[in-house]
Amino acid sequence: MRISVFGLGYVGCVSAACLAGMGHEVIGVDVNQVKVDLVNDGKAPVVEERIGDLIAEVVRTGSLRATSDVREAVMGSDVSLVCVGTPSEPNGSLCTTYLERVTEQIGTALADHGGQGGRHTVVFRSTMLPGTCLNLLVPILEKSVGGTAGVDIGVAVNPEFLREGTSVRDFFDPPKTVIGELDPASGDTVLALYEGLPGEVFRVPVPTAEAIKYADNAFHGLKIGFANELGAVCQALGVDSHQVMDVFLADRKLNISPAYLRPGFAFGGSCLPKDLRSLVHAAQRADVSVPILSHVLPSNSDHLQRAVELVERTGKRRAGLFGLSFKPGTDDLRESPLVELAERLFGKGYDLKIYDANVSLSRLLGANREYIETRLPHLAQLLADSVDEVLEHAEVCLVGTRDPAVLSALPHGDGPLIVDLIRLPDAETRLTEPGYMGLAW
Repeated sequence: MRISVFGLGYVGCVSAACLAGMGHEVIGVDVNQVKVDLVNDGKAPVVEERIGDLIAEVVRTGSLRATSDVREAVMGSDVSLVCVGTPSEPNGSLCTTYLERVTEQIGTALADHGGQGGRHTVVFRSTMLPGTCLNLLVPILEKSVGGTAGVDIGVAVNPEFLREGTSVRDFFDPPKTVIGELDPASGDTVLALYEGLPGEVFRVPVPTAEAIKYADNAFHGLKIGFANELGAVCQALGVDSHQVMDVFLADRKLNISPAYLRPGFAFGGSCLPKDLRSLVHAAQRADVSVPILSHVLPSNSDHLQRAVELVERTGKRRAGLFGLSFKPGTDDLRESPLVELAERLFGKGYDLKIYDANVSLSRLLGANREYIETRLPHLAQLLADSVDEVLEHAEVCLVGTRDPAVLSALPHGDGPLIVDLIRLPDAETRLTEPGYMGLAW
């Protein structure tokens, strides 16, 4: 394929060289003439393992050249890969100036090109927040070209997962390939760029592709911060942190796994809140600052409050709650977020009915009973005997359980509004219904 790559920094330079190495005909584009001259001389404008030899080879064979002329690059290619920087503004917001400028330049060049040579596809590889492509860049492109994206021009988002220092290796052995496609033809074009590379391919909506890069980087930062904070606490307590983490990492069932990584409702129970408090307290006593660990419980509380706010926004006063125990299949109410949710709604004057097949006031014993009598002493008058009793009572229902009896009874369309705390099995269908609200979807 004939590809123009806009921006010859780390991402653009590596992408251009590697695509050329795969046999594509690549034109690198940059406003910096020094970078253009370096590439045309067979030299890398960035310091990176293997990149120098690769660029020398693909320039020698004629697979890669560089220019500062946007029109020349666009007219000489079928695909434009946008790899310009998106730095932070002083207030932390994303700077899209370079993206906007390049998009307009590509669009103007395409308009001058007059559509000769078939449909051109613009692929955004730069990191950008969800909504940037569809709400900002596509309108610029359509205005400049005088055509419709997805019809006259192909558009896709293709985030990169290259690590500086190993980016060439990462390109040829990617953890995954993500294609945010405006239309199937655009996605097919991007897929063809990477034909033969290993790793799973995900073809998703454009905003999903934009968000995936942020999910990855936020989690990477979180992992490093978590490990460093835990290491500092362990050191203060005289424990070998690397030994702790070796055992931690060996657990591929709960720790290094998909477990607990699905957006949903707040956590609770007799272990997680208690042990987080103890660990943070131990760190404070040892004079060790642990901002990540110390904000986990406040973050959890904020997420619970979002559910309360969803109910408040409905303007309804008769509420139903399905689920009360902190985990399905148990009657354990200790530090259950659903108990906390019920307490907050009841405290705000909502007329509340609750159904949980595993919870019966007459069966609650010991710490469980003591906890509920302290937190929700009016539970007996709030508990319903059946799913139907709650549905008949409520104007808005909060679903915090996957009890089959509850799921099968939830109405579509007419009936109470649904606040989904767990992502119902038919959530994607319900998203089109006006009475459905999902938490953290």
